[in-house]
Amino acid sequence: MKGPTGGHDLKIQGSGFGFPIAGLPASSIITAVQQQDYSAGVWLRRRDKLEHSQQKCIVIFALVCCFAVLVALIFSAVDIWGEDEDGITEENCSRDCSAVLVENIPDDVSFLDNDTSHLPLSVGLQNLLDRAVRVVEIVSPDWLLNSSDYESSFHPSAKQGSALLSKLQELKTRRIQLKISSGIKSPELDTLVKQNAEVHFVNMTALTKGNLSASFWVVDRTHFYIGSAGMDWRSLATRKELGVLVFNCSCLALDLHRLFSLYWGLEYKEFIPSFWSKRLFALFNRNAPLNLTLNRTKMTAYISSSPDVFIPKDRSSDLEAISRVIQEARRFIYISITDYLPLNANDAQRYWSRIDGLVREALILRGVRVRLLISCWEKTHPLTMNFIWSLKSLCMEQANCSLEAKFFNPRVQRDDSLEGINHNRFMVTDKAIYLGNLDWVGKEFTFNAGAGLVISHPDDIEERNFTVVEQLQAVFERDWFSSHTHPVQTGKASVCNRRHVKWTAKVNHLDNGPVPFRQSQYDSKPAPMRTHHRADGETEEKTRHHGIRQRKTNQQKTANGQLMVTDSYQERPRVKVIDERRLQIKENKSDNPTDPTSQSAESSGF
Repeated sequence: MKGPTGGHDLKIQGSGFGFPIAGLPASSIITAVQQQDYSAGVWLRRRDKLEHSQQKCIVIFALVCCFAVLVALIFSAVDIWGEDEDGITEENCSRDCSAVLVENIPDDVSFLDNDTSHLPLSVGLQNLLDRAVRVVEIVSPDWLLNSSDYESSFHPSAKQGSALLSKLQELKTRRIQLKISSGIKSPELDTLVKQNAEVHFVNMTALTKGNLSASFWVVDRTHFYIGSAGMDWRSLATRKELGVLVFNCSCLALDLHRLFSLYWGLEYKEFIPSFWSKRLFALFNRNAPLNLTLNRTKMTAYISSSPDVFIPKDRSSDLEAISRVIQEARRFIYISITDYLPLNANDAQRYWSRIDGLVREALILRGVRVRLLISCWEKTHPLTMNFIWSLKSLCMEQANCSLEAKFFNPRVQRDDSLEGINHNRFMVTDKAIYLGNLDWVGKEFTFNAGAGLVISHPDDIEERNFTVVEQLQAVFERDWFSSHTHPVQTGKASVCNRRHVKWTAKVNHLDNGPVPFRQSQYDSKPAPMRTHHRADGETEEKTRHHGIRQRKTNQQKTANGQLMVTDSYQERPRVKVIDERRLQIKENKSDNPTDPTSQSAESSGF
């Protein structure tokens, strides 16, 4: 449109503003606006792409983080535990095996010359080390192989512990790997670490509030040992121990190696994994045992473990193994155990019926003959007698019911030390054996880590040599009929430690059976030190000896019975042992407070 002057109207076309811009042609302005629109569109498209890319990056980063966290959780919970198993599998492992029972019988625990005897424990363990080629794996509740000069002077056989320690140190020169899983620290382990041994510590207190009680060796995933003895010089010298060596049996050895790998992988952990690595799964169990040839006889076997929270897939627990062995017995059940107490935790009112009920069923429902051989020592709980009497009372009016119980008594050394504890933990029936590491007390199976071995012969067995089942039966019968045992009589309590003295006196003068056990003043608190010096310069030790002689004279005048005074070789507490006659001892209200309830230095393997 032309203006009044004949020129063009210099309004911006399409700008919507309606005012002229002096000095610029309209075409230039339109071009500039179009370029600005294009640039804005490009910028908007780039911004959209950038935002989309950022969203992708955020999503990818989140996925990567989630995957990393998931992998970390899997590795922390499962762990790829276990190493290369030397190419050994369930299909190609060896099933043609040989087994040898090993025992430690203290020097002055004697049996008849024609009685059963087996390979000494120290010799058997050294034989295992001689066979080692690549790796030796050990789990033990104790590590105290070096004895003191004082202990060695009384027990020459104590040097066997030092000899075994030297043998373990020699593995370094043979370029054999030594791996140890332990629940405690000790100078012996420090010595072995300096010789290139690998030691992993399991914090059982944080995991189960219990102890690592398992005791076994695995050599080259081919040979192994399992039994009651730990790496303690007393297990090679002064305690009565029993275990089994199995050679050229990679099927069972591999299964036991997986149990070792479980302990090995628990180092530094303060929680129990919710699920386990496949490499820890059991190869055999009570429902699918290993069929093997053992000492040229067809047998079945499997490994069990405790507690339940330590059991991966397909592994049978010790309680399941014990239950199966008891339930399959038809003629007899022989049990040799350090402690038998159907109570759980530290609550004396909480009955733990798992094993006790199975024994009662075998007695009443199936008419199986049962024999219990229990150690009588410093840690024997007085209520043990109550449960034994309860079992015996079941058979009073039953024609086809037989339960016998005996205590295996320790012996007294010349230095008044208490030795010869029967530390065996096994059961043998007419069909099978169970050989384990735990005492038959409720809290043992609930909190402590242990391992067991079950060996049985099938019903249709034809050819049979002198099998491991029959060998262990011979060991039990040798101990049962030895001079070191005495029968448990209903209503008459045996005295195994100082806690029993007053309780036994009250029980033995009653005709109506046991009465509740009353704790002494020292049962709930630590015993005072025995080496405090008196003001007059005389030590408590001398005063204690004088007090014991005085009490001994008074009681001999009162009871005219047999009385022995013993004490343990380390803490040297005194224990009165009175023969089973009806005695009534008046309570002495002025007991010497410097002679408290004693605590034995002997360990039950906890």
